[in-house]
Amino acid sequence: MGEQGVRIGLSAVVIALRDGKACALTTTGDDGSAALPFGPFDPARDRTFELALRAFVTAQTGFRLGFVEQLYTFGDLGRASPRATPGPEHHREVSVGYLALTADAADAPAADARWTPLLDVFPWEDRRDGAAACQTVLLDGLRDWSAGDPRRAARVEALFAAAPGYRWNEGRVLERYELLYEAGLVAEAARDQDKPVPAHAPGLPMASDHRRILATGLGRLRSKLKYRPVLFDLMPETFTLSGLQAAAEAVAGLSLHKQNFRRGVERTGLVEATGRLSAATGGRPAELFRVVAGDLSSGEALGLPLPALR
Repeated sequence: MGEQGVRIGLSAVVIALRDGKACALTTTGDDGSAALPFGPFDPARDRTFELALRAFVTAQTGFRLGFVEQLYTFGDLGRASPRATPGPEHHREVSVGYLALTADAADAPAADARWTPLLDVFPWEDRRDGAAACQTVLLDGLRDWSAGDPRRAARVEALFAAAPGYRWNEGRVLERYELLYEAGLVAEAARDQDKPVPAHAPGLPMASDHRRILATGLGRLRSKLKYRPVLFDLMPETFTLSGLQAAAEAVAGLSLHKQNFRRGVERTGLVEATGRLSAATGGRPAELFRVVAGDLSSGEALGLPLPALR
């Protein structure tokens, strides 16, 4: 038996809006699949997790992180780093995930880095025109998997709002992905069991368990929209209310009621008119708004309404 130990890695979920889409900053794993920026933590060299995270994200992508918050620690037995160094040792790979939001969606300077649309990774999470096109195929597969097991069937119905009385909960991204993984309907499940990838496996697969980490980040962001003004971290300095709504829809994967959304934004008192109009072409100029000056991180700050169309 080789030496056993724990190897700590750091993963970054960096989210921005680009061309009207919510995107994550990705690189390429050793197997050629998409990967989150990921690097090892060296306790002999690195003073803190966060400093190490900032250093390797910049080294891998050319992108400098702003505010970050810790997401979760991922340490399931059998997980492997997309940049692991082969050797005789038997390591338990533990990854500490971080979430970062940025309004800077310029091209990443590093050639290996790109902005990947989140809904290309999780197409079943896009409910802006009703249920996603892939959901019929997924539900057929999930029902085959859950046949004869009431507990499995109940999970499918609740998570995918697949029966009367259930409402789609946009924040349960990780639970839906884990259900699809357990049912063998995503590419990573087949890869991890050395089985052929299903013909209709939806979404862009990722290295190691990075799609699980990304699902955690997207779920965290969606949930926080309702009680913290995190959406403004993705917005430019000035914006139209239509642009703010489009950003909320891109992140939440929902179509929102225009008038109810605007009334809700006004009630929060978080934005103010600038007295200027947008210079956008192709339509009637719209009024530009900005965030009200103040500390949005205070406990008094509110989230934004998500009045979904029914």
